[in-house]
Amino acid sequence: MTDGAERGLVLGVDSGGSGLRIALARAADGRVLETTASAEPVRTGAGGIDAGHLLAQLLPAVASLTARAEGADPGGDSGGTDPGGAGRIVAVAVGAAGMATLGDGLRAELPGAFARAWGVRRLALAADAVTAYAGALGQRPGAVVAGGTGLIAMGTDLTGWRRADGWGHLLGDCGSGAWIGRAGLEAAMRAHDGRRGGSAALLACAEDLFGPVAGLPGALYPRSDRPAVLASFAPRVSACAAAGDPVAADVLARAARHIAEAAEAVCPPEADVEVALTGGLFKMGEPLLGPLRAELGGLLPRAREVPAAGDPLAGAVTIAAALADGTLRLPEDPRLLQLTR
Repeated sequence: MTDGAERGLVLGVDSGGSGLRIALARAADGRVLETTASAEPVRTGAGGIDAGHLLAQLLPAVASLTARAEGADPGGDSGGTDPGGAGRIVAVAVGAAGMATLGDGLRAELPGAFARAWGVRRLALAADAVTAYAGALGQRPGAVVAGGTGLIAMGTDLTGWRRADGWGHLLGDCGSGAWIGRAGLEAAMRAHDGRRGGSAALLACAEDLFGPVAGLPGALYPRSDRPAVLASFAPRVSACAAAGDPVAADVLARAARHIAEAAEAVCPPEADVEVALTGGLFKMGEPLLGPLRAELGGLLPRAREVPAAGDPLAGAVTIAAALADGTLRLPEDPRLLQLTR
């Protein structure tokens, strides 16, 4: 370790649609000392992710975190700081949704802003799929599928990144919460019309959640949060599948196929590679996980499914700690993982 990294602090940041999460950790071992969160998402405009808005939330939050850390057991196992440099931030990793395509403002402004605020030079700017990968598998080769309202798969052999899907609910995100919800609502509309492929059970669930389905298009299409609204129906699809509805079960079987295909597309070809699933989508339980395990076994017979070790915020801390002590092995990429040392 260099430049006091063994005594310093690292900062992990996770910026997404649900808000901003921040963790302060020890550089020596990545142990998290303090965390905080804001439910206000960082704004995105015509120029991409708003760096000024991120900094307006981040800088005072970090000041509060470091003050709390300094008030902890000084120099003890609680991770407190001391005047010998342990309280200095030596590396930062920011994971942000949209970094790959909307992160030019962050890449332009954050290095200078962090240098002025904390004197920090080591900075990683990552797509949230990369921090999700690092949280789930650390720095090992493999594949990670991050699923929630949307869905993206990332894989690496530690020489480069492979990406599949993550194209949004109109062009992709196949197998995601929004995809499952939309497919379930389509089956409800089919039942309403009397067409084949409909599900009376899903129709009843749709009307319970949204009211008469004939009014659903007018209520849904103008909304800017359509993916989230569609995804809100996914748990009902899972519940209907668990209760034995064959149409709902078929929706989840098709979702499982899409998810496994995304994992297959990014998985390194080596034997015994690891695959992890992370995100709220996989809390739907056995109605989805059962067919997904079968699909993964068929498409990736040599891969081994492992539980995700942590979430994207944990991944940001992992990247920052590795950057601090020079052990970062995840591959650099101008859009997915940009490093400043």
